[in-house]
Amino acid sequence: MDPIIWEDERPELREPLLVACFSGWNDAASAASAALGAVAESTDTELVARIDPEEFYDFQATRPQIELTGGRVLGVEWPENLIVAGRSQGERDLLLINGTEPSTRWRTFCNAVLDIAERCGVESMVTFGSLIADVAHTRPVPITGLATSDELIERLGFEDVSYEGPTGVVGVLHNAAVERGLTCASLWAAVPHYAAAVPNPKAALALLRRLEGLCGIPMDAGELEDAAGSFEAQVSEAVEANPEIKELVERLESQQDDISELSDETDVPSGDAIAQDFQDFLRRRGD
Repeated sequence: MDPIIWEDERPELREPLLVACFSGWNDAASAASAALGAVAESTDTELVARIDPEEFYDFQATRPQIELTGGRVLGVEWPENLIVAGRSQGERDLLLINGTEPSTRWRTFCNAVLDIAERCGVESMVTFGSLIADVAHTRPVPITGLATSDELIERLGFEDVSYEGPTGVVGVLHNAAVERGLTCASLWAAVPHYAAAVPNPKAALALLRRLEGLCGIPMDAGELEDAAGSFEAQVSEAVEANPEIKELVERLESQQDDISELSDETDVPSGDAIAQDFQDFLRRRGD
């Protein structure tokens, strides 16, 4: 049985870029999913397809949600993976997938996602992820990741990092896309471990700006900017009330400042700075 459920005929998109993220292990502090939500809100979206959850989820682990009103069942909401076309104001469009990490058959699931992407004309992909790390909420959000070429790695400012260990469906999807010849990048935002239990819009904003600088598509980040400021202020207030956490944060700040000083020895602006300048320019142009 084909797990792909098409909503309509293949949409006509301009050099579409697939942007994907999944809740769960790959989405610490909901930063990745919040970033993709902001991307969707910045484009004119249209549902293209969905993936049938029956073959990919253990419903005892990822339970469907039921809605009751007046003692009657109105419906059951199953884990969703929706593929949405996003038409932008830039020179290219987006294909977005935001869903729940599957419980099983990851290779079949990822191939279904890529079948949809290729039918829509996608030749490149960016995935979002967020991870818990030893970073301070008061400092710029570190963005790490991987890409398919040295040029793209240099353009994104990634360091030479080696890793062997567990991965989520984002890593499997990236590998499957590379095998199909797609140009790919995977962006990961680091979120503070002491504040990982609450959504982190500051990390989401960092992912959004990095994507904006990479693909040249203007994004509306106004709500995320406001939320990021409130997040930092609220966490700072909570930290001040706990001497042990305050000491930890000060130590993390010092570590990140040392790394930043080494980076400042060059005059090359960061990717986040370029994206912020680009966004400010587009906002002034719109006004």
